[in-house]
Amino acid sequence: MNTPADPVVLIQTNKGNIKVKIFLKDAPTTSANFLELVGRGFYNGLIFHRYEPGFCLQGGCPQGTGFGGSGKTIPLEIKSHLKHDAAGVLAMARSNDPNSASSQFYFTLGKADFLDGSYAVFGRIVEGMDVLMNLRKDDKMINVSVLEPAKAQ
Repeated sequence: MNTPADPVVLIQTNKGNIKVKIFLKDAPTTSANFLELVGRGFYNGLIFHRYEPGFCLQGGCPQGTGFGGSGKTIPLEIKSHLKHDAAGVLAMARSNDPNSASSQFYFTLGKADFLDGSYAVFGRIVEGMDVLMNLRKDDKMINVSVLEPAKAQ
Protein backbone atom coordinates (compact mmCIF):
# COMPACT_ATOMS: atom_id res chain seq x y z
CA MET A 1 0.00 0.00 0.00
CA ASN A 2 2.63 2.58 0.94
CA THR A 3 6.27 2.61 -0.02
CA PRO A 4 9.37 4.43 1.24
CA ALA A 5 9.01 6.76 -1.77
CA ASP A 6 5.67 8.01 -0.47
CA PRO A 7 6.15 11.46 1.09
CA VAL A 8 5.26 12.36 4.65
CA VAL A 9 3.42 15.58 5.40
CA LEU A 10 3.84 17.34 8.75
CA ILE A 11 0.72 19.10 10.00
CA GLN A 12 1.62 21.43 12.85
CA THR A 13 -1.53 22.29 14.82
CA ASN A 14 -2.27 24.36 17.88
CA LYS A 15 -2.45 21.05 19.82
CA GLY A 16 0.67 19.34 18.45
CA ASN A 17 2.07 17.69 15.34
CA ILE A 18 0.71 15.00 13.05
CA LYS A 19 2.75 13.14 10.42
CA VAL A 20 0.82 11.66 7.51
CA LYS A 21 2.11 9.21 4.92
CA ILE A 22 0.73 10.23 1.51
CA PHE A 23 -0.02 7.36 -0.86
CA LEU A 24 1.45 9.04 -3.93
CA LYS A 25 1.91 5.81 -5.89
CA ASP A 26 -1.55 4.41 -5.06
CA ALA A 27 -3.56 7.65 -5.41
CA PRO A 28 -1.43 9.83 -7.69
CA THR A 29 -4.04 12.41 -8.77
CA THR A 30 -5.44 13.01 -5.30
CA SER A 31 -2.00 13.00 -3.68
CA ALA A 32 -0.51 15.38 -6.25
CA ASN A 33 -3.38 17.83 -5.73
CA PHE A 34 -2.90 17.76 -1.95
CA LEU A 35 0.89 18.04 -2.18
CA GLU A 36 0.63 20.96 -4.60
CA LEU A 37 -1.63 22.81 -2.13
CA VAL A 38 0.75 21.98 0.73
CA GLY A 39 3.66 23.32 -1.33
CA ARG A 40 1.82 26.59 -1.93
CA GLY A 41 1.14 27.04 1.80
CA PHE A 42 -2.61 26.81 1.11
CA TYR A 43 -3.43 25.04 4.39
CA ASN A 44 -1.27 27.24 6.65
CA GLY A 45 -3.50 29.01 9.16
CA LEU A 46 -6.74 27.23 8.19
CA ILE A 47 -9.02 25.74 10.81
CA PHE A 48 -10.67 22.37 11.10
CA HIS A 49 -14.26 23.40 10.42
CA ARG A 50 -16.00 20.11 11.17
CA TYR A 51 -15.71 17.66 14.05
CA GLU A 52 -17.98 14.64 14.37
CA PRO A 53 -17.08 12.52 17.43
CA GLY A 54 -16.11 8.97 16.47
CA PHE A 55 -16.41 9.80 12.77
CA CYS A 56 -14.22 12.57 11.32
CA LEU A 57 -12.29 15.80 11.62
CA GLN A 58 -12.43 17.92 8.46
CA GLY A 59 -10.38 20.89 7.27
CA GLY A 60 -9.01 22.55 4.17
CA CYS A 61 -11.74 25.13 3.56
CA PRO A 62 -10.21 28.60 3.13
CA GLN A 63 -13.50 30.15 4.30
CA GLY A 64 -13.72 27.96 7.41
CA THR A 65 -17.32 27.10 6.53
CA GLY A 66 -17.07 23.85 4.59
CA PHE A 67 -18.19 25.57 1.38
CA GLY A 68 -14.84 26.81 0.02
CA GLY A 69 -12.12 25.23 -2.05
CA SER A 70 -8.93 25.85 -3.96
CA GLY A 71 -10.59 26.95 -7.18
CA LYS A 72 -10.05 23.66 -9.01
CA THR A 73 -11.51 20.19 -8.67
CA ILE A 74 -10.13 16.73 -9.28
CA PRO A 75 -11.81 13.49 -10.38
CA LEU A 76 -12.74 10.85 -7.83
CA GLU A 77 -9.85 8.38 -7.47
CA ILE A 78 -10.94 5.14 -5.80
CA LYS A 79 -8.63 2.21 -5.17
CA SER A 80 -10.29 -0.86 -3.68
CA HIS A 81 -7.36 -1.58 -1.33
CA LEU A 82 -7.41 1.93 0.19
CA LYS A 83 -10.06 1.78 2.88
CA HIS A 84 -11.55 3.79 5.73
CA ASP A 85 -10.60 0.91 8.04
CA ALA A 86 -9.44 2.72 11.19
CA ALA A 87 -8.88 6.07 12.83
CA GLY A 88 -6.22 8.18 11.14
CA VAL A 89 -7.15 7.57 7.51
CA LEU A 90 -6.81 10.66 5.29
CA ALA A 91 -9.34 11.18 2.48
CA MET A 92 -10.77 13.94 0.31
CA ALA A 93 -14.08 15.56 1.14
CA ARG A 94 -16.41 16.49 -1.70
CA SER A 95 -19.97 17.54 -2.50
CA ASN A 96 -22.58 15.19 -3.96
CA ASP A 97 -20.71 15.34 -7.27
CA PRO A 98 -18.10 12.54 -7.14
CA ASN A 99 -15.67 14.71 -9.13
CA SER A 100 -15.90 17.79 -6.90
CA ALA A 101 -12.98 17.26 -4.48
CA SER A 102 -10.82 20.37 -4.21
CA SER A 103 -8.91 21.22 -1.05
CA GLN A 104 -11.03 19.88 1.79
CA PHE A 105 -9.88 16.69 3.45
CA TYR A 106 -10.81 14.65 6.51
CA PHE A 107 -9.27 12.27 8.98
CA THR A 108 -11.35 9.36 10.19
CA LEU A 109 -11.73 9.11 13.97
CA GLY A 110 -12.71 5.46 13.76
CA LYS A 111 -13.58 2.83 11.18
CA ALA A 112 -15.86 4.32 8.50
CA ASP A 113 -16.11 1.55 5.91
CA PHE A 114 -19.47 2.87 4.66
CA LEU A 115 -17.38 5.56 2.88
CA ASP A 116 -15.31 2.99 0.96
CA GLY A 117 -15.81 3.29 -2.78
CA SER A 118 -17.29 6.80 -2.51
CA TYR A 119 -14.42 8.95 -1.19
CA ALA A 120 -10.75 8.99 -2.19
CA VAL A 121 -8.41 7.69 0.52
CA PHE A 122 -4.87 8.97 -0.05
CA GLY A 123 -2.98 8.77 3.22
CA ARG A 124 -2.73 7.63 6.82
CA ILE A 125 -1.35 9.06 10.04
CA VAL A 126 2.01 7.54 10.98
CA GLU A 127 2.66 9.70 14.04
CA GLY A 128 0.44 11.92 16.20
CA MET A 129 -2.77 9.91 16.59
CA ASP A 130 -3.05 11.32 20.12
CA VAL A 131 -3.01 14.83 18.63
CA LEU A 132 -5.71 13.92 16.10
CA MET A 133 -7.94 12.58 18.87
CA ASN A 134 -7.64 15.87 20.78
CA LEU A 135 -8.40 18.19 17.86
CA ARG A 136 -11.84 19.80 17.62
CA LYS A 137 -13.79 22.26 15.46
CA ASP A 138 -11.95 25.59 15.13
CA ASP A 139 -8.53 24.14 16.02
CA LYS A 140 -5.91 25.44 13.62
CA MET A 141 -3.34 24.10 11.17
CA ILE A 142 -0.43 26.44 11.89
CA ASN A 143 1.89 25.09 9.21
CA VAL A 144 1.63 22.18 6.77
CA SER A 145 4.77 21.01 4.99
CA VAL A 146 6.30 18.04 3.20
CA LEU A 147 9.09 16.20 5.01
CA GLU A 148 11.72 14.11 3.30
CA PRO A 149 10.72 10.42 3.64
CA ALA A 150 14.05 9.64 5.35
CA LYS A 151 13.28 12.11 8.15
CA ALA A 152 9.88 10.60 8.83
CA GLN A 153 10.94 7.00 9.34
